[in-house]
Amino acid sequence: MPAFTTRHLGAVAAALVLTAAAPAATASAAPDARADLREVMFVGNNWDGTADVIRSTGDFARIGRIDVVPDRAERMAEINADPIRWIYFQAIRNGVGEGHDQLVDDMYSTPDGTSVVVSRPSFADVVSIDLATGDIEWRFPVSGYRSDHMAVSPDGTRVAVSASTSNTVHVLDIGTGEQVGSFATGDKPHENIFTGDGRYIWNMSIGEVNTALDAPWLDWTKGDRHITVVDARTYEPVKVVDMRERLDAIGLGDHSDAVRPAVFSPDESTLYFQVSFFNGFFEYDVVTDRITRTKTLPKNPATSEDRTTWVNDSRHHGLSMSPDGDKICVAGTMDDYATVVDRGTLQEGPLVAAAKPYWATVSGDGRHCVVSESGADQVTAIDFGTGEKSVSVPVGDHPQRVRIGHVAADWTGPSAG
Repeated sequence: MPAFTTRHLGAVAAALVLTAAAPAATASAAPDARADLREVMFVGNNWDGTADVIRSTGDFARIGRIDVVPDRAERMAEINADPIRWIYFQAIRNGVGEGHDQLVDDMYSTPDGTSVVVSRPSFADVVSIDLATGDIEWRFPVSGYRSDHMAVSPDGTRVAVSASTSNTVHVLDIGTGEQVGSFATGDKPHENIFTGDGRYIWNMSIGEVNTALDAPWLDWTKGDRHITVVDARTYEPVKVVDMRERLDAIGLGDHSDAVRPAVFSPDESTLYFQVSFFNGFFEYDVVTDRITRTKTLPKNPATSEDRTTWVNDSRHHGLSMSPDGDKICVAGTMDDYATVVDRGTLQEGPLVAAAKPYWATVSGDGRHCVVSESGADQVTAIDFGTGEKSVSVPVGDHPQRVRIGHVAADWTGPSAG
């Protein structure tokens, strides 16, 4: 990675903000205008190996379900025939999977609503599944032994996927599965975010999250964790941010620098992010390159203070923001609640009881935050305006990622054949 001075960081950050203010690629809006497509939410049921498709607004009722591992027998035969892959497969099951196979992490539909592209951690791949038939159209094995979070470009043509064990992000053509680029990251790449104009990709690496070396003084054992920003055309790095330096600058040297879920303000001048072990989030000014505010959220007195019992070093894992930028929704994973925070005052609203909420996204109409309750096998919608729960909908085993997408207007699930 090239070294960047403060002057370089400031110049690049200013460019990022200026380009973010430009109109995003119009192709991303095309599906909404097509009468033959319906906006939905995809809910990945990680331990089931299924994805539930639910309404994106209103009652959020389930429309259909997809088997995202129709080739499970074939994949398992390959793993069982390869001793190294078998070891990694078992490590994923007994570590990050909490004793379960990780069969779906992330998913996005194609712009025409005919397919859904899914990352499958235990199988170390990305597949495209035909929504009409349930068949696999293409498969891309990632480098290393585990696939993770993805992001789709604003025009819907490319998908970026983190390859956890190889410290690489692959960028694929969403229609063909062919790699169009890749870039190196810090240890254990996790979250990916395309900027609104599609010019940059931000990747957050989280380091080792499955060791028991969780005391603050042992944080250095977790690896090289930083944000990598690359040009989404050349896949060359344009900015590297190490939050260790920024946390130390505000006297928080005992906090982890592993950036977990993150969300930009509408103009992308400000980034809000969670870190390992922390019950709250930080506000980071992209232009000045510094953390400007810290929000500490309430602890659940029933939550153990033994950090080794927290799932994958998470305390809180999941952020989303209302379209107007006024409210931030937080999934308080290990504290068993979700809450809506006023962005101006950083005052939290009601603590909505939720069983190990693992992700937060925004409903199709922008009125609700939708969190996945991985401990209750349901998704729950919380009104951004009131901070109160509106509805909960049952889904499959251990829901995690929830993404907006599109299907055919009359779709109710793959055909039996």
